[in-house]
Order: sequence, then structure tokens, then C-alpha cells
Amino acid sequence: MNKLKKTSLLLIAVTGFLFLSCESSDDSDGENSMANVEQVKSTVMSGSWRVALFEEDGVTETNYFTDFTFVFESDGRLTADDGGTSVSGAWSITSDSSSSDVDSSSDDDVDFNIFFASPANFAEISEDWDIVSFSSARIELKDESGDGSIDRLVFVKI
Repeated sequence: MNKLKKTSLLLIAVTGFLFLSCESSDDSDGENSMANVEQVKSTVMSGSWRVALFEEDGVTETNYFTDFTFVFESDGRLTADDGGTSVSGAWSITSDSSSSDVDSSSDDDVDFNIFFASPANFAEISEDWDIVSFSSARIELKDESGDGSIDRLVFVKI
């Protein structure tokens, strides 16, 4: 019986250690998310961008944005201008470290939020986008709808 007690105590100790180890890594993911938020903000504010791809429900609608230059201001303003028309909106990048998605990486917890009230074409890109990837020259975003369809938005630096 003494051997069974020792084995049980050892099993409890190992389980407790594993539980604490998991908690520790969750905290570091939050720190990584915050670092990614700052990296993405810095990247997007570093120049002018254009839409290289906008795909909604499997239909490519990039042509609505082809002539527009997008500028992401540090105060959260977003301006799209084609030389004749200027459209004003807002943007932000937020981290939601309370994600319940077990498989999520730190990038999955970072949302790229875009808002345009009008015109209708610009209102279509108003979403809380998930960041698929980003570099100094390209930002790829996606949004999964409740029906499982995936919209994609890609900005490239001009």
C-alpha cells in the first residue's frame, strides 16, 4: 500500500507541474501578442498601401479598390484616396488574449480592425480581420464568417 501511495503522490506532483507549465506558456503568448500588435502597427503606419486582393465569399472584388492608396494614421484614422475621391475610415489593431481557441497561436489573437461607414464597397472591408501574415511590404488578412466562408484582404506597400 505504501508503494501505491508514493506512486499516487508522484502522479499528482507531475500533473501539477504540467498544469503550471501550461499556465506559464499562456502568459508568454499574451506578451507575444502585444509585441505583434506593436510590430504590425509600426509596419502599417510606415507608408502608403494598396489592396492587392479582396475576396468575399469566393468572389474577387479587388477592382473596387485598385486605384486607391490607403494611409493608416497613428491616431487611428484611415484614408483611402484615388486622386479624385477621398474616403475616411478608422483602424486599430487589438490583442484578444482571452481566445478560447485551443489551437490558436499568438497571431490568431491579434485583430486588424477596419471600419468604413460608406461607400458600400468600403463598408464591405469593415471587419475585425485575423492577421495571416505580415512583413514590411505585405499584410495578409482573413475573416471567417459564421457560415464558414472566408474573406481575404491583402495590402501591399507602395
